[in-house]
Amino acid sequence: MNKYGITTLTAILAGVVLASVSMAQDVSVEAMPPSVIKTVPTCGDTMVSASTTHIKVTFSKDMMTQQMWSWCMQSPDTFPEISNKNGVKYLADKRTCILPVTLKPNKTYVIWINNQKSNSFRDASGHPAIPYLLVFKTH
Repeated sequence: MNKYGITTLTAILAGVVLASVSMAQDVSVEAMPPSVIKTVPTCGDTMVSASTTHIKVTFSKDMMTQQMWSWCMQSPDTFPEISNKNGVKYLADKRTCILPVTLKPNKTYVIWINNQKSNSFRDASGHPAIPYLLVFKTH
């Protein structure tokens, strides 16, 4: 016990509780980061047509749409060929971004949508999207 009659552990626990209460008060849709709510193709799909020409990601919130994205590689072998680097764009809904691609048959693709190093997918308030791993296979 210290001179105030409080043990160090009690003081630490009190601080954690107070921090938790403070954080709980800041929870709102606006304060939370955006997350992926839909992808085309769907994550885990093993029957994606190799003739697919676009990958789409839709977020839970309006996003910064002025060339702000992070389509990230797991490895060069599993990342799709981008067919038109100038064709990456957001749709009018401000939540869906499309990546023009050329896919090969019978191949597994792995794409990070944001990751620890690149987080340019951001909502209109500047919060980076939670990283999302998209994995699919063509037939």
